[in-house]
Amino acid sequence: MALAALLALAVPAQAQTDPLPSWNDGAAKQAIIGFVTETTTPGSLQFVPPAERIATFDQDGTLWVEHPMYSQVMYILERVPALVKAKPELAKVAPYSTVLEILRGDRAAIAKLTLPDLEKLAAATLTGMPVDTFNAEVKKWLAEAKDPRWKKPYTELTYLPMQEVLNYLRDNGYKTWIVTGGGQDFVRQYSEQVYGIPREQVVGTASGTKYGYAKDGKPFLTKEAKLLLNDNNAGKPEGIHLMVGRRPVLAVGNSTGDRQMLEYTKAGDGARLSMIVLHDDATREYAYGPAQGLPATKIGAFTQALYDQATKQRWTVISMKNDWKRIFAWEP
Repeated sequence: MALAALLALAVPAQAQTDPLPSWNDGAAKQAIIGFVTETTTPGSLQFVPPAERIATFDQDGTLWVEHPMYSQVMYILERVPALVKAKPELAKVAPYSTVLEILRGDRAAIAKLTLPDLEKLAAATLTGMPVDTFNAEVKKWLAEAKDPRWKKPYTELTYLPMQEVLNYLRDNGYKTWIVTGGGQDFVRQYSEQVYGIPREQVVGTASGTKYGYAKDGKPFLTKEAKLLLNDNNAGKPEGIHLMVGRRPVLAVGNSTGDRQMLEYTKAGDGARLSMIVLHDDATREYAYGPAQGLPATKIGAFTQALYDQATKQRWTVISMKNDWKRIFAWEP
């Protein structure tokens, strides 16, 4: 009877100490917990010294929602009316005229925007201003902007299961980094508040800055339209080397843009864990691939070739539908 009583008490105690309560029991959850246990237990053959416990995470589609469009792209598009107001002639010139169509409700017009168009729009809305001005404008937008589907701030669309992984890793001596194709300065405005990741642990696409003086003699930096780092594809491991200085032992992504980061992580010596999120839950979030017969997309594509590579190289594929009990913190 005494043993039965102890066991009865142990079950709820164990449940309370589950580091990943929003995850279903399965291979993905077991891979994370097993990896952390093995790499942080002194005497383990897979033990990783604290200084080398580096974990890198893509952001869009890995830590928060990226459909129907990346949040930073929405920020760029919503800055266009101010440009047109200052220069009315732009209203009849593409890609500015296309953006105005999109903002008037023609979502199909998004398909008209090419990569050079987005680069042109980014240069017009993200550069040519003091860094402090840009930071203030981003913070203001984030406080006011709402996602069109859930009518919530973008900063509330982070994935609860991934937030649990970030906390679990940090509780076990890991340093967590965001490594994103998004703008470094943009993500740094909310990384600490939203993810608990300090701005100095954000590696992203970065433009140059120019040092100068205001009329009162106060020094300041101006954002320039000069690309320093394209932190996507091969740029991710290159950026990690530049900014982090250590190869990650754990990395998580969700698309073809993360392939090289996952390869680079897995290729290191000793314990390594590369994970990739598959968006296969159209009801609770979105479903897109085209891996596993899911709908094709230009936003965060996860191809069948990438899925096959993940299987061959023993990356852990996270099924949003099967592995996550809850997706958002505000869900019942």
